[in-house]
Parts: sequence; structure tokens; C-alpha cells
Amino acid sequence: MELKKLHYSEEDIFIGFAESRIGGRAENQDSYLSKQTERGFVVTVCDGMGGGPGGKTASTIAVNEIIAGIDEANKDEATANVIIKAIRRANMAIIEAGNETPALKGMGSTTTVLLLTDQSAFVAHVGDSRIYQFRGRKKVFRTFDHSMVFDLVKQKVITEEQARLSAQSNVITRALGAKPDVEVEVQEVPYLKGDRFLLCSDGIHGSMPEEELIKLATEKGRALGPITDNIATVVDELGRKEGGGHDNLTIALVETRINSKLKTTMSKQTKILMLCLAAVCAISIVCNIAQYATRPDTAELDKQVAELQQKDSLRTDTINKLKTDVAQKDSMLSEIKKNAAKIINTTNNKTQK
Repeated sequence: MELKKLHYSEEDIFIGFAESRIGGRAENQDSYLSKQTERGFVVTVCDGMGGGPGGKTASTIAVNEIIAGIDEANKDEATANVIIKAIRRANMAIIEAGNETPALKGMGSTTTVLLLTDQSAFVAHVGDSRIYQFRGRKKVFRTFDHSMVFDLVKQKVITEEQARLSAQSNVITRALGAKPDVEVEVQEVPYLKGDRFLLCSDGIHGSMPEEELIKLATEKGRALGPITDNIATVVDELGRKEGGGHDNLTIALVETRINSKLKTTMSKQTKILMLCLAAVCAISIVCNIAQYATRPDTAELDKQVAELQQKDSLRTDTINKLKTDVAQKDSMLSEIKKNAAKIINTTNNKTQK
């Protein structure tokens, strides 16, 4: 399928191109579609799976149902919910089509969805088709594959490059058409003027290390259309060099012409508030440090208390001893007085005789 300029907003705030090629396969089971809806500019890329006509049928149903679901949604409903419902609508449509036609039974599809407004970008996916966001020459966002090997990447068992080269790299853990309650991952992200969003099937991102794909997608000095076409051509050539038989490859590349209202950095007021909070925290920390610095050591306090208690105990013992001595002296004095009285009485009696 030749390079195609995508639909974009009347205000020309987004522009994009897409291309899908058969690769080395007998049939191209990838599909893509875009539309400017009342809710925003929508692009979706889907990679079909299934024997016979199943794969192509599934991806075709998916792109059409997703676009229709978003286009027909209640205007007052939250955008994230709209996207989730549209993808689930596509999921049920694939399941129902498979149930109605035995030859299509078990077919399925991955999906990626990008919805752009002047407010922000919404990205959603199921399976191992991806969405990248580039700023300048750098990747600032990427979806994370719902696949067996990427579960191992999450667990840090293998690297992303090992996952890409694995024989099990095409085993996905989520897909449209697999079960009625498909789990959709959706996120809202901000963007800046000149950011590029790349949607692609695994035929693109699985063909080369991610660093190489980033270089191709963020190339400067070339228009967006030729960049899109060049990526598809490079991937096709890599597949042929490896003996052909390579996967279908689909890419959509969209560039923003404005900054989103959802900011990528804090506002001036927010920065001032954060600085004030930081200053308050710093002052509090300094005060606490000073307070602890001037406070006597706990061990020293315990020592001083013990010494005072010991001195108090000594004073108490001394007082008690003095009291005992006084009592003993009083007793002795009383005894002396008694003896003296007896002597006086005896003397008086002798004198009278």
C-alpha cells in the first residue's frame, strides 16, 4: 500500500502520513485508518491474526469499529472511557464475526489508537503494536507490549533487545477477539510543537533495535512523508536481506504543530508554590537540627540524674543516721538523769539520818 497522507484537522494543527506493506507474506493482515472526529484527530493501527482470511478480516473490523465508536460517542463522556468502549466494541464485533463464520473462528487483532486534541494526546493499545512519542531526537513515551517476552522484561529476566530477538517475541498476552472482557491500556500525555507520534505493528519495531528506529523517525531535514516512506523501505530491505518471509509492516507518523494545553512542565505559579514549600521544609529541617544540636546528650542526662539520685540517697542516709544518733543520745541523757535523781535521793536520805 503506497504512502498516504492522513486526514488532519482543519486548523492544520496535526499532520500525518501512513504506509502499510505486505513484507514477505502472502497477505497483508495489517490495517490502519484515521479520521478527524468531533472529539479529535484519531489514528489507529491494527495487526490481524488468524488462519485464512481471519487476520485481515479482524484488523479491518477493528480499525472501522474503533473509529466509528469514537465518532459516535456521547460528547459529554470522558475521552479515555470513549476510547476504551470503542476498542471493546471492536473486540465484540470480531468475536461475533468469528462465531457467525466458521472460517473466521479464532481470529484476532492487536490495536493501537492515538487521539489528538489541542488539549492533549490519548494513547491506547492492546497487544504488541506500539505507539512512540518523540521530541527532538529523543523518545519521551512508548507503550509497553502485552506479550510474554515483555512480561519477562518487566521482571528484569531479559533485556528488551533479547525480547526482540526471542523466538517467542510474537506470543502476545492480550488481543482483540480473544475474550469478551478485553483489558485496554489507555493514557493521556501532553505534547509540544514538533513532537512526533509513531504508531506501528511489530513488523516495524521488531525488525531493528529501538535506537535505530528512533534515529529514522526523528530525522531532521526531511519532510514527514518521505521519513515515513523511508522507514517502511528500510524495514522491507532488512527483511529481504534476511531471506524474505518477513512480517507485514505498517507505520503511521503524526507531527504536532502546536503545544498541548496540558502542559509538560509546571506553570509559573506552581513553580513558585513548590519553591515556597521547599523553603519552608528547609527552614523546618534547619530548626530541628539546631534544636537537637543544643540539646544535651541523652546518655549525659541519664548520668547526671543518676548522680543526683545517688547524692540524694546519701543525704537521706546521713539524715537518718543523725536522727538515730540523736535518739541514742537522748536515751543516754534520760538514763543519766534517772541515775542522777537516784543518787540525789540516796544522799538526802543519809543526811536526814
